Amino acid sequence: MAVAAAPHVPVLLDGVMEVLEPGPGKHVVDGTFGAGGYARAFLAAGAQVTAFDRDPSARRFAEGLGDRFRLVEGRFSEMDAELGEGAVDGVALDLGVSSMQLDEADRGFSFMRDGPLDMRMGADGPTAADLVNTAEPSDLSRIFWIYGEERNARRVAAAIVRRRAEQPFSRTLEFAEFVERVQGGRRGAKVHPATRVFQGLRIAVNDELAELEAGLVAAERVLKTDGRLAIVTFHSLEDRIVKAFLTLRAGRTPAGSRHLPPVEAKTAPSFQLLFNGARPPSDAETAANPRARSAKLRAAVRTAAPVWREVA
Repeated sequence: MAVAAAPHVPVLLDGVMEVLEPGPGKHVVDGTFGAGGYARAFLAAGAQVTAFDRDPSARRFAEGLGDRFRLVEGRFSEMDAELGEGAVDGVALDLGVSSMQLDEADRGFSFMRDGPLDMRMGADGPTAADLVNTAEPSDLSRIFWIYGEERNARRVAAAIVRRRAEQPFSRTLEFAEFVERVQGGRRGAKVHPATRVFQGLRIAVNDELAELEAGLVAAERVLKTDGRLAIVTFHSLEDRIVKAFLTLRAGRTPAGSRHLPPVEAKTAPSFQLLFNGARPPSDAETAANPRARSAKLRAAVRTAAPVWREVA
């Protein structure tokens, strides 16, 4: 089988492989295909792989992956509708923006490369520029504060509104430099002053947190008994949602969380945690791949209990 080389190293791959145990006769979902790093590893281990990616440009990385591979151009939250209940042995989710998207200036994700202020993972819907240039000040502030965890959210939002009245924003570097000035410059900071603002915009544009919540429920449905779930997160918002979901589904809390809907009482645990807490990357992996620095792996195995019923 001819396999094209992936342009980026997948984060926490060894840990994900250890959790999922892909092999001949196993059907594994790569819910965030990207450049195909996880999918290639699963295929090399002998598994059948169904991958999901809403980014049409991911298709080019799927060439030559053979007849045990299928790419669905859609959201990973749709995996249960696509595959059915109890259909697969493993699900892997590598959350956030992919290195492929960050490295392509035309996608507008990076504040280090000049491109259109876009940030869409898919091909439709409003862009980041649309949001920046039209959203109410309170909405922008909320996006930066909640999704970006930006302490100066109100000040940045107010400055954006004043500036866009004279000249709308359209380019990534232009916008990043403006936010940097509003924040008072770098002053030796290791993190770019626009980092959290860009994060907040990206999450809002792609509705990432709602997609994650729906995707976790879809994974619960699509996994067989003893099927395994591995999730790699990159920031605290994602990790809190994953932690809350797995803790609840493992029967360790009596009620719903602020991230997820309440559920009926006395429901049998649908997951068993494979290890407590989250596993970080090794020092060696972080040194070799700086993108792994903030990554965390959480994992669980599907029990024989029915899928939990969400209630209003």
